[in-house]
Amino acid sequence: MNSSRRQFLARTAAGAAVVAGGSFTANHAAALSWPAMSADKTRITALTDVTVIDPSTGRRDRHQTVLISGDRIIGVGRLPVPRGATEIDLAGKFVIPGLADMHVHSLGDEHVSPPLYLANGLTTVREMAAPDPVVYDWRDRIEAGTLLGPRMIVASQIIDGDPTLWDPNLLHVLVVDDEAGARAAVRQVKEEGADFVKVYSRLSSSAYRAILDEARRQGLTVHGHAPDQVPIKQVSDAGQRSIEHIHSLGLSVSSREVEVRRMQQAIAIKTGDYNGWFRQMHPIEWIAANTFSRARAADVFGTLRRNRTRVTPTLTMHHVLDMPDFTGPDPATRKYLSEDSIGTYDYVIEDLYKANRTAEEISHQQQMWEYRQRFVRELFAHDVPVLAGTDTGTPYMVPGFALHDELELLVAAGATTRQALYAATVEPAKFLGMAADLGSVAPRKLADLVVLDADPLRDIRNTRRIHTVVTRGRIISPAERSRMLAGVEAAVKTPPAAAVLAAGGCCGTGRPH
Repeated sequence: MNSSRRQFLARTAAGAAVVAGGSFTANHAAALSWPAMSADKTRITALTDVTVIDPSTGRRDRHQTVLISGDRIIGVGRLPVPRGATEIDLAGKFVIPGLADMHVHSLGDEHVSPPLYLANGLTTVREMAAPDPVVYDWRDRIEAGTLLGPRMIVASQIIDGDPTLWDPNLLHVLVVDDEAGARAAVRQVKEEGADFVKVYSRLSSSAYRAILDEARRQGLTVHGHAPDQVPIKQVSDAGQRSIEHIHSLGLSVSSREVEVRRMQQAIAIKTGDYNGWFRQMHPIEWIAANTFSRARAADVFGTLRRNRTRVTPTLTMHHVLDMPDFTGPDPATRKYLSEDSIGTYDYVIEDLYKANRTAEEISHQQQMWEYRQRFVRELFAHDVPVLAGTDTGTPYMVPGFALHDELELLVAAGATTRQALYAATVEPAKFLGMAADLGSVAPRKLADLVVLDADPLRDIRNTRRIHTVVTRGRIISPAERSRMLAGVEAAVKTPPAAAVLAAGGCCGTGRPH
């Protein structure tokens, strides 16, 4: 098993998309000759006759022209096309802000995840762990315009308590067991280049609070798991900016919260026993799910709302863990995953997730999936700020494509199409402090856009129907999207030893989540 888990760390993921044709004017040829990594600083590009969608209000403005100069939008409305501008006729198309996946663990080398993100309309991603410095290199090169990829906001190495959930032979984690060690870890990850601090499940209360305090001193924010030893309301009040996944959140809204939290705090593991943690969490989650309290939810969710503590539900990840009997590679994209990757994912599902379960456990897991959907519906009902994130890196997920799965799952759980789109556009912009630049199609905003063949407010599945992507003013045409995806297909066919792990994803498989 150790050999297979080590192999898992070297896997790449890839995908493909059906590329729609377009109606481009002759002037579009000039746009395709722009410098490879950046937008032309002087040329004006006009996207004409589009319907502009505002995720904040659900408003549709029809027959609009979007003018782009350099990396900015300079005009939106029923405007004339300036003389000499490159006009792209997009009659019948819909324009939305660039999408964000706020919980990824990128896979493969620079020829895999970055192009897959962009080809799927993701112009921003939040990388949730950086065990390898290469991901910082990607971020910096993308920012400098020498690598084509989405804007990347990159976490620190995971900071966890002792014993950590992670096997040190598989993943390097900063393990801290006291306040001094916690503060030193924060200073270290700042020096390494982290954009924020990633905290994890097994931190002690004292170490966790030292991390929050030192992060403030160092000018960093804290995102990640809610530690087992710290109640959710205290996590929110302490200033943690986001809470990833539903595990601990579900315990906080139980009428038996004191009991289930005592059980959670009593979980004992050895270093690296991630699956042992999950097996002990399952019965605790089951009790909490069956004792959901609307009064507790109103209290806890009210705290999250007032503190603007974001929640990233990662339903795509939970679906794999709760429903392993019903998960597998998408037939439409399987050929873009290496055979070695498919074999490893199959091993993880069969030997780690499905093995040795009783019929009762299987039934409970399936019912937990139904509960998580209801839980997310409650988050939206209580106006808790939600971020769309996937935990890409979980078995069978393909970077970029997974976000469209997440949006569909959010809507299936009870979010409106507008709320789901908001969680992948406006809320990430606010969370990242970039609302002045991102999250809407408006003058002076960065030109991060997705052009769709159909209305996503009518059917959220239409976010998959991508025609053109604009990233910082650079036009990625249908033809270029096709070339990018073909390049990924070629890249994942290289021998696994040539692939580089940027960061991991998924629970209990040798990947951080």
